[in-house]
Amino acid sequence: MIIIICIATFVSTLLGGLFALRFKNKLYLILGFSAGAVIGVAFFDLLPTAMELSAKVYGIRAITSMAGFGFIFYLLLDRSVVRLSQQRKHKPGLSTLRGKIAAGCLTIHSLVDGIAIGLAFQVSAAIGGIVATAVLVHDFADGINTTNVILKTNGNKQHALKWLVANAAAPVLGAFSTFYYKVPEKTLGILLALVSGFFLYIGASDFLPESQQLYPKFSTTLMTVLGIAIIYAAIKLSAI
Repeated sequence: MIIIICIATFVSTLLGGLFALRFKNKLYLILGFSAGAVIGVAFFDLLPTAMELSAKVYGIRAITSMAGFGFIFYLLLDRSVVRLSQQRKHKPGLSTLRGKIAAGCLTIHSLVDGIAIGLAFQVSAAIGGIVATAVLVHDFADGINTTNVILKTNGNKQHALKWLVANAAAPVLGAFSTFYYKVPEKTLGILLALVSGFFLYIGASDFLPESQQLYPKFSTTLMTVLGIAIIYAAIKLSAI
């Protein structure tokens, strides 16, 4: 069962990334959608799950504080990379470093998704099925987001495809890794809270402003709202 789910997550992520590559001339709309999808995942998936797993041990304040720490850490990292890029414009590769860092965070998120699937199946097949459904429905958006962060930071198609494959493979590796160990729920919750902070920064401080700057029209805002709505609906449906 897990093998079938892993194949499905791999395909779903790839399709999302290929969609973004196919319509890269509409980057401003894809950026708007990505902003909504990333923010939606943080608010409606990562943070609630983190609280469910760890709040009884660490408390809600500790979980939200960890999300805030993730936001601040990513802000400092991002600003450092921007400063380095400005100082060394003649150095190849620095202009795409921001995109690689963001793609790396998205890939880590996908890895955690896979771990969540594996751990859920350790509890029961029913819970595993619910978690797997939640992961599947936003994997398409994950593929779009991963490809998008590379393209928007001057990365080429080859770089985007490499990161897309890495992101698609991450949940597969995460799920299979749980055959050999068990991660305490409280630890997984803290990690999810940290990643939610990363996602909030990427969406609200990067994707959202840039999409509006490229094309300050109602359609861009509509795509952002659509991205949030799709993630929200997918998570709610998966819990039914």
